[in-house]
Amino acid sequence: MNKRQHVYIYPLLLLTICSCSNLKYLPAGESLYTGAKVVLNSSGRTDVKPKNIRAELEGLTRPRPNKKILGLRFKLWVYNIAGHPKKESSLRGKLKYKVGEPPVLLSDVNLDFNVKVLASNLQNRGFLQAAVTADTVVKNRKGTAVYTAVAGSQYTIKEVQFEKDSSLLSKTIAEASPNTFLKTGRPYNLDVIKAERERIDAYLKEKGFYYFNPDFLYVSVDSSIGNHAVNLGVNKKPLIPEQSKNTYVINDIFIFSNYRLNTAAGDTIKNAAVNYKGYQIVDKQHLYKPQMFDRMMLFSPGDPYKRSSHNLTLNRLITLGLFKFVKNRFELAPQQDTPKLNTFYYLTPMPKKSLRVELIGSTKSNNLTGSQISTSWRNRNTFRAGELLTITALGGFEVQYSGQYAGFNTYRGGLEANLAIPRFVVPFLNLNTKGGFVPKTNILLGYDLINKQKLYTLNSFRASYGYVWKENVQKEHQLNPVSITYVQPVNVTDIYRAAIDTNPTLQKAIDKQFILGSNYSYIYNPLTGNAVQTGIYFNGNLDLSGNIAGLVSGANVRTGKEKTIFNAAFSQYIRADIDLRYYLKVGTNSVWANRLIVGVGYPYGNSSSLPFIKQFFIGGNNSLRAFRSRSLGPGTYLGARDSVTKFFPEQSGDIKLEMNTEYRMKLVSVVNGAVFVDAGNIWLYNKDPLKPGAEFTNQFMSQLAVGGGVGLRVDVSFLVLRLDVAFPLRKPWLPQGQRWVLNQIDFTSSTWRKDNLILNIAIGYPF
Repeated sequence: MNKRQHVYIYPLLLLTICSCSNLKYLPAGESLYTGAKVVLNSSGRTDVKPKNIRAELEGLTRPRPNKKILGLRFKLWVYNIAGHPKKESSLRGKLKYKVGEPPVLLSDVNLDFNVKVLASNLQNRGFLQAAVTADTVVKNRKGTAVYTAVAGSQYTIKEVQFEKDSSLLSKTIAEASPNTFLKTGRPYNLDVIKAERERIDAYLKEKGFYYFNPDFLYVSVDSSIGNHAVNLGVNKKPLIPEQSKNTYVINDIFIFSNYRLNTAAGDTIKNAAVNYKGYQIVDKQHLYKPQMFDRMMLFSPGDPYKRSSHNLTLNRLITLGLFKFVKNRFELAPQQDTPKLNTFYYLTPMPKKSLRVELIGSTKSNNLTGSQISTSWRNRNTFRAGELLTITALGGFEVQYSGQYAGFNTYRGGLEANLAIPRFVVPFLNLNTKGGFVPKTNILLGYDLINKQKLYTLNSFRASYGYVWKENVQKEHQLNPVSITYVQPVNVTDIYRAAIDTNPTLQKAIDKQFILGSNYSYIYNPLTGNAVQTGIYFNGNLDLSGNIAGLVSGANVRTGKEKTIFNAAFSQYIRADIDLRYYLKVGTNSVWANRLIVGVGYPYGNSSSLPFIKQFFIGGNNSLRAFRSRSLGPGTYLGARDSVTKFFPEQSGDIKLEMNTEYRMKLVSVVNGAVFVDAGNIWLYNKDPLKPGAEFTNQFMSQLAVGGGVGLRVDVSFLVLRLDVAFPLRKPWLPQGQRWVLNQIDFTSSTWRKDNLILNIAIGYPF
């Protein structure tokens, strides 16, 4: 027997052993329940495919059969082989009752109950004449429940009538009727009727009907009109509360700013309230400026009640980041000429100051091992108007303990201060968004130190002033009108200077850089809260630098008029990039993920290329995984292979194109698998004689690198541990006609594996 035959024999043998072992433990006269099968007989139109109806009906049956893992009832097998432990806390007891699963027997199945459930589901879908019967099939002590559903024709909606009378409630319901979910010609469906009641209720809440409830509506169904059609009537129930028929306006608004869950009576004494623009604020300790609450509230005394204003106000208070709990209630205001509501907000503050420590570890396929620790101190409500001051200190390293380049270690350190103000701070203007998210003005100062041992040390200073705001949960904007970066080399070793003599392009990594500009970012993410996992993600960025300085100085590097600020040449460029992703759920537990990245940098005036820290890079565990980080391109340029550049690849470009596609599927439990292909490259905008083949031309598509591979992901919701193995399929630095290397793939060759296989270990999905 050859090795290939063993591959098939062993799994079949294991499957047989487990199956027989499970059956022999069954009680006498019993059969193992293996699941339900639905046979559907229908005629006429349906709103969904019959196979989808069958799958849904089978999912409604109870009980569920024993779970399978890779085709084996592993948990049942563990339950059986554990025997009869004396104590549940013993090892055998834990195996049996914690890991194992008792057998689901055919006698556990209540056929009559399942028949009623399936018939009811079909009738709710519009198969009003549906009938279901059931039987069991037993073979080799394995039992299946077979349900035969005779659905008949699905009834459709012929006419929809909304109740009409002179009351304000009925008139308002009639106003909402043009947007009804109950469309003529569509199949009758109870779920759609329920959704219609919820839609009408939401409309009424926006019109001030605070006490209305969707249960106060009923939909009559007349199925006697023939031709498998129904007439529907949307009506109010006859005996609904009088309060539900009225619209309400806001009366008094009380804000208790220091409410404790185990509150003493003093937290909610109305007499302690201070009136500010109609808001009754109870803040005996004067923790907050009243203006902050005025900006948070989306309705004032005298405004009509609206559910949207109600919900958005709560969301603004929660996302402010000051309060641990936010509670709200409404009550009918007594002794009022018109229906009014008193509103109460109970706010439980977070601790004013907090300390947070994060520790991160990493390892890379080139034997680099690293760690980073960051400590953040937060001071909430710094100036009593909701400001958040965050000071973060961090330090980290990447070292290689063995290998040819041991000792070329990297050490990082930094300090950053950020003040987030919960409003737009714009000179001479008073702006306030009305959405559910509070805008923020961020003022940032930062310092970074990077020490590449035996090479160089850099100081970096950062400052920015900008705004972050959201239109809604899917759309976010970030605008920094002022963004300043200053990079200065502190120490450059003789080793690195010697490498520059060989490869002058290494000089740009240690050049002084002064960037004075603005940037804008927009994120559109409809996948937030999308259980379907199908949709588009978009992130666009625009970065401008040196425009005003260039106009004043008249800088032009091409004519030798390079200008400096603080003894450093300032940069002039326009940089734009987009990250477009498309996710398609192709199965119950599988997703097809795609990404396109396009980045273009245009250097002008005082710059011949983008600053090094603003250039594009490619490769690595979140990019082209078959190529090491920053080791690819630009264009067909191969680069020097001296000790410095090989160990610290820093290939960069002004233009980037990257495409990724990945099929993700569930394997077992929290373990998922993936198959992927990545393609892309970077290029220079201007020709560089030191880097032949690096310039962007109309031949760029023939210069793409391509790699593929497989991966495993351990996804435990709050953490995703990812392992990808990738290898090149196309190498752009090879001569034309030789760039595809598919014919060279040889997994049995240790030399090929060493030169081509790249192992990527990372946290989170690549995109």
